[in-house]
Amino acid sequence: QVQLVESGGGLVQPGGSLRLSCAASGNVLSLYAMGWYRQAPGKQRELVAGFTGDGSTNYADSVKGRFTISKDKAKNTVYLQMNSLKPEDTALYYCNALGAAVGGTSVSHWGQGTQVTVSS
Repeated sequence: QVQLVESGGGLVQPGGSLRLSCAASGNVLSLYAMGWYRQAPGKQRELVAGFTGDGSTNYADSVKGRFTISKDKAKNTVYLQMNSLKPEDTALYYCNALGAAVGGTSVSHWGQGTQVTVSS
C-alpha cells in the first residue's frame, strides 16, 4: 500500500505564493509517476502538474509559467510551488501517484487533499 499526505494549503491573496508538499510512504518503490490535481466546486478534477514515467514534467496551460513541480527522491516527496496565484486557482489540491501492480497493470493512489483559497 501507498500513503500520500499533502500539506501546505491555505488562504493567500491574489499574487501570492504557496508551496504544497506530498510525502509518500509505504510501497514507494512501486511508484513511477506523481503529480498534482485540483478540483474546484462544480468542476471536474484536472491535472495541474506532474512527472511522467520517464521523469519529464507536464503542466496545465493555465498554470504554465506560474507553478513548478519538483521532487526530493530521498524524502519521497513531491512539491508544487505556486506563484502569482489567482482566484481561479482556488480548489482542493490532490496528490496522485501511479504505481506498478501485478500483471503489468497500474494502480492510482490519492491523498486526502489540501485546500487552496486565493482571495483578497
